[in-house]
Formats: sequence, C-alpha cells, structure tokens
Amino acid sequence: MLRINNIFIRKDLSNGEIFELAIKKHSIKKEDVLDWYISHKSIDARKKADVHYVYSIDIKVKDETKYRKLEKIKKTEIPFVKISKSLSNRPIIVGAGPAGLFAALTLVQNNLQPIILEQGQSVKERKISVENFLKTGKLNSSSNVQFGEGGAGTFSDGKLTTGINSPFCKKVLKEFVSFGAPEQISYLSKPHIGTDNLINIIENMRNYIISKGGTFLFNTKMIDIKIINNAIAGVTTINNGLEETINTNNVILAIGHSSRETFEMLYRKGVLMEQKNFSVGVRIEHLQEWLNKTQYGTITKLKLPPADYKLAYHSENGRSCYTFCMCPGGTVIASSSEPNTIVTNGMSLFSRNGQNCNSALLVNVTPNDFESSSPLAGIYFQKKLEEKAFILGGSNYFAPIQRMEDFFKNQKSKTIGCINPTYQPGVTLSNLNELLPAFVSETLKQGITYFDTKLPGFANPDSLLSGIESRSSSPVKIPRNESLISNIHGLYPCGEGAGYAGGIMSAAVDGIKCALSLISN
Repeated sequence: MLRINNIFIRKDLSNGEIFELAIKKHSIKKEDVLDWYISHKSIDARKKADVHYVYSIDIKVKDETKYRKLEKIKKTEIPFVKISKSLSNRPIIVGAGPAGLFAALTLVQNNLQPIILEQGQSVKERKISVENFLKTGKLNSSSNVQFGEGGAGTFSDGKLTTGINSPFCKKVLKEFVSFGAPEQISYLSKPHIGTDNLINIIENMRNYIISKGGTFLFNTKMIDIKIINNAIAGVTTINNGLEETINTNNVILAIGHSSRETFEMLYRKGVLMEQKNFSVGVRIEHLQEWLNKTQYGTITKLKLPPADYKLAYHSENGRSCYTFCMCPGGTVIASSSEPNTIVTNGMSLFSRNGQNCNSALLVNVTPNDFESSSPLAGIYFQKKLEEKAFILGGSNYFAPIQRMEDFFKNQKSKTIGCINPTYQPGVTLSNLNELLPAFVSETLKQGITYFDTKLPGFANPDSLLSGIESRSSSPVKIPRNESLISNIHGLYPCGEGAGYAGGIMSAAVDGIKCALSLISN
C-alpha cells in the first residue's frame, strides 16, 4: 500500500470527493488504483482563520514503481501465538468490561471456551437499572455505571484514544467495527463510539463469544478463590444467594477499578498488591457553544464535530492538575456503586449533541496522602471522600455542585448562572472546598487559572463544578511477572482494576495480551 499524506480539506466533501482530489494532486490515474481507504483524519484548528481537516489516504495500485514519491507502508502484523497446552478445565474470566470481553474474544478465536463471570446484569438490563437510579435515586449496588456487562466505559463517551503503542490497537478497532461500531473509528485521530452505540456492540460481542462456546454468567459474583500449592484451583461464586465452586486452573482477573470487596478478598487470600498513585477532583461543565467558538473560531464553514480539549498544569509543589475523559456535548452521570456514596463521571452519546460539555478536573494523589501503609489504603481514601460528598449533597444521591466564582471565594453557591447542571437524580448547591482535601482545592484553583490562559472562558464564573470524581483509575496494583501472572500461579491480573490500563482501548489490549499469555504458558 502507498500513503498520500497531508490532504488539506477546507470545505465539506464526501469521502469519494476527497479521494478524487488526492489522486489528482499527485497525478495518479484512477484506473491504476485497485483499492483505497482513509487511514487518518484530524482537525487542524491552530489558526482560527484557517481551520481545516487533514486526511491521509492509503491506496493499492497496479504498479508501485510508477509512484515512487509516495510513502510505502507496511501492514501491521498482529503477533501470532500458538496454543502450547491443553486445558483440563475451562478458563474463567472475572469481569465483562473491555479487558474481560477482549480476553474472552481472543480465547474463543483460539478454540478455547471461557466462562465469563459478571456480578452485574447484561448490558440492556443494566441500562434499565442505571436509568432507574438516575430517575429515582434507587441504587442497584451490583449493577450500575461501574458494574455490569461492558464495564465502566459503557456509560462514558466510548473514547478509544490511548497513549499506548501496540499492534493490538488496530485489532481492537477492527473488532469493534465488525460488531457494529461506525467505520470512522478506524481512522479518526480521536475516535469515540458513544454510549448509545456501545450497548448494541457489546451485546453483539457477547452473542459471538457464546456462538463459539463461551459462557456468560450474569448476576454472578466471585466471592472466593481456591488455591492449592500456590496455584489457582477454582473459584467460588454466588448468584441469588446460592454458592457454587467452579474448578479451574486459569483465571483472568478483569474486575475493574471499583471492585472493592473483591480486592479485599484477594488480599486476604494472599494475592500480592501494592499502593498506587491515582487522582481525585471534580467534574467541570461549560457550554459547548463557548468551547466550539474558542477552539474553532467563527470563520470556518466546515460542519465540525463538537470541540474538545486536553489540558495539564504542573505546580511548583509537585502536584498536577489535568483534564481527563472530556465529554463534548455530554452529561455528568451518577456513578456510585456503593450505598451512601457520590461518584461523578462523564457520558456522551455518539452525536455529542448536548448543550454542555464536561470533563474531569483532577489532582494527583500519592501513597503519601493515605492514612496507612495498607495496600488497600487508596480505596479507603476514595471511599471517605465519596461518603463526604453524599452527606454534602443531602444524603439522597444528589451531587454537591458549586459555581466557579463561589469555589474561588470559598463560599456556598446560592444560585445557578447561565450553565444548567446535567447530573441526575439532582444537585445540591454547596461549597466543594468543604469536601476536597486542601491540597486538591488549592491545586484545582491554580490549574483553572492557568487553563483560562489557554482557553479564555475556562474560568467563567458560572462554570459548574460537581463532586466528587474519584474513580479515574484503580487505587491498587496487582504485580505480575513477564508471563502476566501474579504471585498465585494461574491468576492473570488484567486491565484497569489491576493497574495495567487507563481506558477502553488499553484495557481491551491488556485483555488480549493476558489471554494470549494464558494460551501460551
């Protein structure tokens, strides 16, 4: 394949028209082209007077020697792993988030038949539970925004951006498209799927895995692991009050970052764990219209997607403030998974057509901030803040919120300005300085002031802050060796919960890697 780079597009055109322009620019005869596809699309908005798309197109031609000036590209090779052992018992995957689902997909593609345990509901039943919580404040602690088929990423924005560089990233994108994701995720510089699409895609993945011999057990929680001679020998589950032990020698532990009871059980059983850095903060909401004008200007006639941002600030005292999981045209969503706690997150539909945009606004937390040296101390740090947020919000699952101006003045908000909150089931005007540790409040204020110099209007007095954002990543790490196995043989810590991923893409890739390691060891 040959690649045509730097195709600048300043008006809305169809893909076919863009292809025609590209080959004309390089004097490529259309009859010489056997196949073509878009390999990259991004927005260049550095100059507001010249906002444009930048495309790359890959073409297959009859005779590459005629077009030597074009970049020649190599096909990304997916590492091949040969099954080197037979399994006396079916492998078990704990958790049906991105890591668990892609681990299961990899195993069935290699003729193994995993059992997938998920303490939450199937994705469409889970959607009903989430919607009920948003309407009534009645929490299902087993199936919610954190727990259930699809994992925490299902009720987010479905972002597939990642900082990792792995050949498996293309495989993840290809698999998502094959199960119903929009094809554009394979070439956009910032691909996203959207919650509305993810629900159907995840169901399609599950049905495929079942068709290849996989088994899903929903509403089924792993409550114990059986260890013999320092090796996995089985797991104990509970479903509707009934306990069952399933014999197995291989467990992929894809439990997500919020499975606190499971972390505690594993720690009691002797699974090695470490404290880990993570971040806490708030959700910040602005008007999407403001962000579009700030990022794109007002001159372009392109029909551009809702704008986004990614910002970071580093203070002199070693703390950092940064934005995370930015959701254009989205909502702040209630993400509690335990009774009497408040957790916020962001969510967008594929269209991203909401009035507000929102982002996590986070400050780094280190083990020095914890109250003990226990590997689980980070969990207790998170939970304490979530319980404080619940009380500050009124002890009814309403989120405490505050106008930006009042946050800086350290005073309780009394009114809402031009930006309406999107959080359901409701909000309570509060003073978030009473909730956040002093180092978090101070670093947030420094960061917001700095971000306003990069995006004028970021510190709009009416911008809304909602608390608390506490589940950006896992507070623990489960060490693993070069074969991706923990100190317990046959136990594969995997994905975000184990400390090896930070989003849908990286979790899915880690699921593939753990499955391949299981196959080959």
